[in-house]
Formats: sequence, structure tokens, C-alpha cells
Amino acid sequence: MVTLKVEKLTNFVSDIFARAKSSKEEAQRIAHYLVTANLTGHDSHGVIRVPQYVRWVNEGVTVPDQKIKIEVDTPSLAVIDGGFGYGQTVTPQAVKVGIEKCKTNGLSAITLKNSGHLGRVGDWAEMAAAEGLVSVHFVNAAGSVLVAPYGGVGRKFSTAPYCVGVPRPGKIPVVLDFATSIVAEGKVMVASRGGKKLPKGALVNEDGTLSEDPHTLYGPYEPDGPRIHAQGKGAIRAFGEHKGSGLALMCELLGGALTGNGATKNDRRFANGMLAFYVDPKVVDPAHFFDGEVARYIDFVKNSNLAEGHDAVLIPGEPEAAMRAERTKNGVPLTEDTWNSIVNTAKSVGIDDAAVKSAIQ
Repeated sequence: MVTLKVEKLTNFVSDIFARAKSSKEEAQRIAHYLVTANLTGHDSHGVIRVPQYVRWVNEGVTVPDQKIKIEVDTPSLAVIDGGFGYGQTVTPQAVKVGIEKCKTNGLSAITLKNSGHLGRVGDWAEMAAAEGLVSVHFVNAAGSVLVAPYGGVGRKFSTAPYCVGVPRPGKIPVVLDFATSIVAEGKVMVASRGGKKLPKGALVNEDGTLSEDPHTLYGPYEPDGPRIHAQGKGAIRAFGEHKGSGLALMCELLGGALTGNGATKNDRRFANGMLAFYVDPKVVDPAHFFDGEVARYIDFVKNSNLAEGHDAVLIPGEPEAAMRAERTKNGVPLTEDTWNSIVNTAKSVGIDDAAVKSAIQ
């Protein structure tokens, strides 16, 4: 295990992207969001993605320094094309449009298509919550067919994230953010690089047998080499049996079909699509009931007798806040395989051994 200080890791990752065709500003932004994912404990969406992102740029899948194009613009709705730019670049642009429309009208919606991997969806809910807004996000990943539907074994869905954010004045927002599969694809990647093992039965083979082996998804791979899910034969399973499978379908239809991104299929350039709604509680709730009721109800939920093996009832967002504090203080842990894959990518864009050594000191 390698543990890196937050600032050094951020600067090192930023240098990689600055040498991989991104502007300095974009490189810093991508590094910030990836490291933030690690800080919150979502290692699947963190710096483990660096080799994949650079490979996508080199292959022409992702385009650096893109600006969004607004194709439909009404007072309450925007239809947005991300031009296959980095998700960490085009998604905040799109979310800002939704926030501004919501602040003007009390309610808004945006659709985003052709975005590069937009990272941890919770970032975008937190961005809205910081402005006092409730948000709901349906996301799909066209070109990333990975998940078997309930009752099947073939890959039919992307991991199809779903996210809701609720602001709380003076406290961290409530942010529910999850893949509709048992695990996100990035967690399979983490496991494949020596990280946290997968839950029992998270994957399914072609013959219907359950598996926790990342090779089920990726096929053969070298320890420091790329993880290419097209080489695997198995699939990730949807969570919650028919419920997760049904929610995944809705994410594909709303985040993919409705946005113009396209519901997930194999012969498609990778792109995230997102449908997001924004609500201003100040407009909906002129009597100012909402904030107090949120606080009362969360206290009611947390004030529960504890089940065996649990020391607290946690609400969405609390585990991430605790992990952020711990890792900000003590550093970000990476497995040797993960760090080696990042170092190999760094060297491929011209970063020397001295800079690598400096990052871990």
C-alpha cells in the first residue's frame, strides 16, 4: 500500500493531465475531482481512473478543454451537448446552467449528452446543494454495457448511477449516490488492482454461476496493465433484484434515451448522459417548513436502537464526510498495483523518476 498526501497526489495527477493535452486549468480541475472521490472513500471514481482517462484521450474518445453547446434553451429547461469533453469540465458547466435557471424560476431541468466520464455524481448534487437547491440525477453510460438485468446473465445495462441531493443549512447535505448495480465498475477495477474485494455474488458468469473474481468482467489482464471490460465474458449484477434492475432501466431511458445520449449499447463511443432536476426550497416552501422538518426527521431516523454489529445509524453523506476528514489528515491510500499503473501513465507522458519519487515523499 502507498499513502500519498492530498496536495502531492493532486499536483502529481494534475501534471499528468497537463502533459496529456489538457490546459493547466482543466488538468487541475480533473485532479481535484478525482482526488476528492478518493477522499470521500469512492476510490472507484478516483485516481485509479487516470490511466483510463489518458488512454481515452489518446484514442480520441475524450476531447480535452471542451465547452458545452446548448441546443435547446427555455426559461426552465436546457438541452446540452458535452462534445465528448472531460466530464469534470463539461458537467459543472451544465450543472451551472441548471442552477441558474432554478434560482430564477424555482424549478429547472437539464439534459446532458456526450459527456466524458463525469466521475462521482455526488459532486454535482453537492454543487447544487451548496446553492441551497435540491437535485435529482439519472445517469447512464452509453458504450459501457456491463450489467445483467434481474433474471438474466447477459450485459444489458450500464452501471446507471442515480443520485439525490438535499441541502441542510450549516451542515453537510444529504447526498444519496449509487450505481444501480451491486458494485460500480470502478470497484471491480479496484478489486482487480489488489483493493477491497467484491461482495459475494457481485458478478455473474455466462453460465449463470455467481462470482467475485474481476476476471469475470475483464478477462485476462496483466497486474499493471489496462482493464478492458470488452475482453470479459461475465457481467455485474443489478442490486436489489427486480428493484435495482427496474431503476437501472429508468436511468437508461431517462439519462440515455431522453437526453439523446442513447441507451447503452456496445457499438457506441463511451459517453455519459444525465437528466437532472433542480428545485429551490425557498420557492416551494415560503413558510420555511422544509429545513426544520428535514432536521427533525433525520434526528428521528438516527435516534434508533442499534442492530448487532452497528455503532450508529448513518444517513447518506455521513460516511463520505468522515472518510474525507480521515484521509485529508492521514493521506490517500492506494494499492501498489494502482500506484504502479498511474506511474506508468505518468512516464508515458514524460514525467521523470524524480517527480514520481517526490510525489511519495
